[in-house]
Amino acid sequence: MTTESDPAYPAHWEADVVLRDGGTARIRPITTEDADRLVSFYEQVSDESKYYRFFAPYPRLSARDVHRFTHHDYVDRVGLAATIGGEFIGTVRYDRIDATGRPASAPADEAEVAFLVQDAHQGRGVASALLEHIGAVARERGIRGFAAEVLPANTKMIKVFTDAGYQQKRSFEDGSVHLTLDLEPTAESLAVQRAREQRAEARSVQRLLAPGSVAVVGVSRSGGGVGASVLRNLRDSGFHGHLYAVNEAVSTDLLDGVRAYRAVADIGAPVDLAVIAVPAERVPEAVAACGDHGVQGLVVLSAGYGESGPQGAARQRELLRQVRSYGMRLIGPNAFGVINTAPDVELNASLAPAPAPARGRIGLFTQSGAIGIALLSALVRRGAGLSSFVSAGNRADVSGNDILQYWYEDEATDVALLYLETLGNPRKFSRLARRTAAVKPVVVAKGGRHTPAGHVVPGTRLSDDTVSALLRQAGVIRVDTVTELVDVGLLLAGQPLPAGPRVAILGNSESLGVIAYDACLTERLRPSAPLDLTTDASPEDFRAALGSALAADTNDAVIVTAIPGVSEHALAADLADALRAAVAEHPGKPVAVVHVELGALAAALSPDSLPLGPAAWGFAPAPAP
Repeated sequence: MTTESDPAYPAHWEADVVLRDGGTARIRPITTEDADRLVSFYEQVSDESKYYRFFAPYPRLSARDVHRFTHHDYVDRVGLAATIGGEFIGTVRYDRIDATGRPASAPADEAEVAFLVQDAHQGRGVASALLEHIGAVARERGIRGFAAEVLPANTKMIKVFTDAGYQQKRSFEDGSVHLTLDLEPTAESLAVQRAREQRAEARSVQRLLAPGSVAVVGVSRSGGGVGASVLRNLRDSGFHGHLYAVNEAVSTDLLDGVRAYRAVADIGAPVDLAVIAVPAERVPEAVAACGDHGVQGLVVLSAGYGESGPQGAARQRELLRQVRSYGMRLIGPNAFGVINTAPDVELNASLAPAPAPARGRIGLFTQSGAIGIALLSALVRRGAGLSSFVSAGNRADVSGNDILQYWYEDEATDVALLYLETLGNPRKFSRLARRTAAVKPVVVAKGGRHTPAGHVVPGTRLSDDTVSALLRQAGVIRVDTVTELVDVGLLLAGQPLPAGPRVAILGNSESLGVIAYDACLTERLRPSAPLDLTTDASPEDFRAALGSALAADTNDAVIVTAIPGVSEHALAADLADALRAAVAEHPGKPVAVVHVELGALAAALSPDSLPLGPAAWGFAPAPAP
């Protein structure tokens, strides 16, 4: 909010932050135009909080206080505010001081810092976020340390300082606790910031994927259109929360068996998540209605934004600004929807054609709705399930980085699959992917390697070789196609990870064995020479060979190749039973089956028919440890 009255306003200090409970707030510098906001904010703070801030009863701010707290030079005196809906929920300020504690100017490198957070928002991590940001501002202005005076009874604020991870000293002087903080970043302070970020972003995604109530805005009375499709999916999925339909022209109490209202404001109950399916020009009105009603998050299915050119991109920026002004999070616009198969949620707020995948251990993120359809359909055909699915469209707010934060601690997700066209913030993605890949496999299919001229969605500016190196260094498994993404996901979700890079290869096709051998070498694995069982091999021959390979201490994984052989009377079910028997006798190592023209074998080894876990047809091994 640059203003003519504040020509030196540092706009780069503005930032949107995710709070501890998953809500959002905007942090920005306080300006001379904030007097009324400051007074209103102070009036809503309790007497106890005022006492903690000023060490004395202080019922109201004087005109001199208001002037001092809204007029800054943004160098020696700085004030920041955390805002929601344009109103203050917390403030922090620093004043540069000299060695005697009196006001000073540069080159003095210490400042006194003080906070005030509205009582209704205490416990959300507002003060911690403000401290992190005011610390960055102070370092930019040459300040190396903060000093703070805190009453001993103000344990919450003392904890904010002590938990920040900075090197600090504490002393008790004149009835107050005197704290000094060294603002030089440390490994501990960076870890604290990243842990706060992780918890907040994971919580914000969790609120989107596990709402207690959902409203679909823009449900046609005729039963056609995307709004009605999402409503039916929500209803048919058995969603455990409250479900509402919204249509301004509704003339009945029910739409598709769901209670309907003319407006969100008419619902008369909390709404956690709203799915917006109205034309782009009507989205701002719908967002405002949701924000005024206290909705926590939005899934905007509407198109006509960044994917449609410069005007759409401007509309998208304004959408994000509006959403964040209400403290909400946004999936979309141009989104395909979200799915959460958790037994206490069963949410399908998507346009996925029925049937949707069943409950499983795979998490799936995609930027493209079309690719989302293909991936979901492939999982259904293969009899596989998923834990959660997010198709984020233009990713104006929630991105793959947020979903990685959620999956990192989601016990229902064992494997993370992502289809990405761009990396957004490559450095952050690399950091989050590396941490997640250390506890569960992360598999990425990267589209848009070459962006055609005139394409309205820009590709990642990094070269494809750089992207590959980044993913490899992060421990991410990169695949080339959507089919491979599903194959690898099924393999990793249903089988143990290999203990090392040594791979045995066996089967009744010498050619497939050589192809598998070359693929392993390409991925820097250590394959043994393929064992050719010949086309005369029986199911018993496969069982014996696989059993021997699994029993050998020299192998960490096994690839089995299979083609129709001379003994065509041997049913695919017999071969599947033989492979199952070998795995049952020697469990603990992954087995991948590569077949040609043996569709019945694929069905026989599906997750539904194989209690030891799914076999994968098409092998993309994890990086060698």
